[in-house]
Amino acid sequence: MKIIILGAGQVGISVAENLVNEASDITVIDTDALQLEEIRHRLDLRTVQGNGAYPEILKQAGADDADMILAVTNSDEVNIAACQVANTLFHTPTKIARIRASEYLDHPELFIHGAIPIDVIISPEQILTDYIQRLIEYPSALQVLDFAGGLVRLVAVKAYYGGPLVGHELKALREHLPNIDTRVAAIYRRDRPIVPTGDTVIEADDEVFFIAARKHIRAVMSELRKLDKPVKRVILAGGGNIGRRLAKTLEKQKYSVKLIDHNRKRAQQVAEELEKTIVLHGDAADEDLLTREGIDHTDIFCALTNDDEANILSALLAKKLGARKVLSLINRAIYVDLIQSGGDIDIAISPQQATIGSLLAHVRRGDVVAVHSLRRGAAEAIEAIAHGDENSSRVVGRMVQDVPLPEGTTIGAIVRKNNVIIAHRDTKIEADDHVILFLVDKRKIAEVERLFQVSYSFL
Repeated sequence: MKIIILGAGQVGISVAENLVNEASDITVIDTDALQLEEIRHRLDLRTVQGNGAYPEILKQAGADDADMILAVTNSDEVNIAACQVANTLFHTPTKIARIRASEYLDHPELFIHGAIPIDVIISPEQILTDYIQRLIEYPSALQVLDFAGGLVRLVAVKAYYGGPLVGHELKALREHLPNIDTRVAAIYRRDRPIVPTGDTVIEADDEVFFIAARKHIRAVMSELRKLDKPVKRVILAGGGNIGRRLAKTLEKQKYSVKLIDHNRKRAQQVAEELEKTIVLHGDAADEDLLTREGIDHTDIFCALTNDDEANILSALLAKKLGARKVLSLINRAIYVDLIQSGGDIDIAISPQQATIGSLLAHVRRGDVVAVHSLRRGAAEAIEAIAHGDENSSRVVGRMVQDVPLPEGTTIGAIVRKNNVIIAHRDTKIEADDHVILFLVDKRKIAEVERLFQVSYSFL
């Protein structure tokens, strides 16, 4: 597959890193020569310097025969123009654009019926807003990921002493919850993956990934640990796109929300835009300010600025002053690793890892609907649609136990006509089923893709 990536910023670099082993030909366009030189040396990719919306620059990048253009610069207008040029002059089959401004996103009619030729719109800010909102909804979880439009969820939970299942074999879960069906997809113990069986004993501090219908999530979580109290009070640090979107979402759900921003002009703009959120002008790492605003009675503190160091410091301070749980956005991968091993910040969120799946879903071979990157990119969960019949497919018409899955891969659930079916060994896969898979080793993705490709050679 030949892919052109516009933009060598954080999103563009993250996309290139994830696709370098999945696409045969990748070219990155950016105006920053130093950024491009770093990418060339680190990832060994072809680069072109210039404005990616200019026809000549796209031509230099190989747009004549490109399969896909990913326009992920920081400018919505450049991304839109590049997709228009790629469509009109080069007839590029797939055009994906990063769109940030709500002024565009609030008018979806702009992107349908051929008005603006963008096949897929990616809004990292909205993806992150939804991701954090789910963590606030389930404060005991480490990750909460949606599949099949939210009908089924993959949840990561750290097991603690006191959870009814801790110290017992997994098969006891059915005895504890006889009316609820769930599947443990993977267990990480001391950072090493374990493919679970019914005889696997859950230990304290295990990181357990399970799949269940949305309505059963809390019941399954309660087997692994004592559930945290529901969140009522939230403090957000940062009034940028993510902080503003999240505040707007939370205040509609009757959370008590306060937002802190150090920029007076932006704080005033956000205050005018939001209805119930209390907006404060100040430094989120100011001990006196946090104390006055009741940080010791705050359920969740979210550090959401564009500054990693500011996010880390304010989250650490909030935790020290009594916030029950703290989340921090962190762009640098090395910082995420350090924070995850330290333990003082409850959840470190990598924007790149949270958003890369929405792009990967359109690069995968086979009919892949959703992709979620897990364990800092080492593991992956995907939603693939089974097509064909018993003659043309390696999965349709077969029971789960008979599907030749690569090592470390499990089928967790199947969604069939909006019905969630938790996958067991004797569950039969039918045509058009949405199959949810967990891959401990992301390097096995090509093998999984081949399973879901229809092959008429079987006829």
